Amino acid sequence: MEKGIDNYLDENGRIKQWPSKMIMKNKILEYLLSKFEDEVQYTEAQVNEILKEWHTFNDYFILRRGLIDVGYLKRHVDGSQYWKNQELEPMDVVSQSSDEN
Repeated sequence: MEKGIDNYLDENGRIKQWPSKMIMKNKILEYLLSKFEDEVQYTEAQVNEILKEWHTFNDYFILRRGLIDVGYLKRHVDGSQYWKNQELEPMDVVSQSSDEN
């Protein structure tokens, strides 16, 4: 299990609830980012399938939006392709967000 987010994961490593605190949301999003490969272009359907596989509370929309909003995933304006943001280190986002709270 991932350090710090254990309470949010089930026995299979799937996210079972969306945290209320921003710092934990960012840790969950960082965990999800690890499920995507570097330098791979994904369709929206592929992103949704990966997210569906790694959570149990049936709201992959909030997870996809979170990954985009914090900059972990980038996408074309038309939403046709998604990819990991190689320019941003995950902890950069966590630090920025925790400064805001």
